[in-house]
Amino acid sequence: MTDRVFNFSPGPATLPYEVLQQAGKDVVNFKNTGIGLIESSHRSKEFMAVADQAESSLRKLMHIPDNYKVLFLQGGASSQFFMVPMNLLGGTKNATYLNTGTWSKKAIKEAHLFGNISVPFSSEEDTFNRVPKQEEYTVADNSEYLYFVSNNTIYGTQFHDIPQTKTLLVSDMSSDILSRSIDVSKFGIIFAGAQKNLGPAGVTLVIIRDDLLARTPDNTPTMLSYKTHADKGSMFNTPPCFAIYVVGEVLKWLLGQGGVEAIEIKNREKATLLYAAIDSSDYYKGHAEKESRSFMNIPFTLPTKELEAQFIAEAAASGLKGLKGHRSIGGCRASIYNAFPKEGVEKLVLFMKEFEKQNPVD
Repeated sequence: MTDRVFNFSPGPATLPYEVLQQAGKDVVNFKNTGIGLIESSHRSKEFMAVADQAESSLRKLMHIPDNYKVLFLQGGASSQFFMVPMNLLGGTKNATYLNTGTWSKKAIKEAHLFGNISVPFSSEEDTFNRVPKQEEYTVADNSEYLYFVSNNTIYGTQFHDIPQTKTLLVSDMSSDILSRSIDVSKFGIIFAGAQKNLGPAGVTLVIIRDDLLARTPDNTPTMLSYKTHADKGSMFNTPPCFAIYVVGEVLKWLLGQGGVEAIEIKNREKATLLYAAIDSSDYYKGHAEKESRSFMNIPFTLPTKELEAQFIAEAAASGLKGLKGHRSIGGCRASIYNAFPKEGVEKLVLFMKEFEKQNPVD
């Protein structure tokens, strides 16, 4: 559309245009009920069908086994930083965390409130420019789970292989869920904030294995118990109805694209195109080590901070918005989630080449 730009923002992020169009209609009059979606009761048959469809689509796309519950919760992914250890550790048990970025660091801080936490790997001294190789850390036998962030939005790193361990796996997949195929059965808990690959901010997806629901200590606050929400089908309290609806529409769109297997191919093509532009020039420099590079978030720098500011401003004027890097590392960052079109990456690559030509350095 002529009034749309390419949105490289890290989240809230680009959504499929057809989903936005349908949502605009349904906000006003949902399924010809004469009531707007955001006015509808979460107990109505219309919304219950929305929630059921969203879960069904997710199960199909991720091949989620029957012995896993799908929960739509509030509080953002950050609330999971304390809900996971609160439900699984009970104040005295052990867990292992891999420190690969800002969000794992925040999760580690919360986890210390509920158990004994071991951190056998950290790339903080290297500005979180990589994730560990399997041989770089060990997980103690008495560890209840191994926690890792699958994709690090700020620093542009990603686990390309699932950690191999006999311990329960817990993963924050907020910024790369549904971008590639994974085996859900290898995990105890997967969670993700919606605002990157799933939908708008406001709902957090949790996929949890049934048997873990019984581990919650008796003194856990009702609203912070996974079992509470599993027993009530995410309807213990009023859920974030609109956000769940949009997630359902995005999942339908993804099915129409050919599913996760098809979108993974497209994601790799987009990332490969942009990394090739960075690697072919001494003008641009990527932050992450090549073996750890993310296919979702690509941070890079220019020769000077002044050029970076000029690049970001001129790119925005050209319809390439949201390229400013996170304040913790600066530079630029292109977030190219599932719904981000390849055409936007192609336009960015052309802009990068022209900018370098017009702004040479000695």
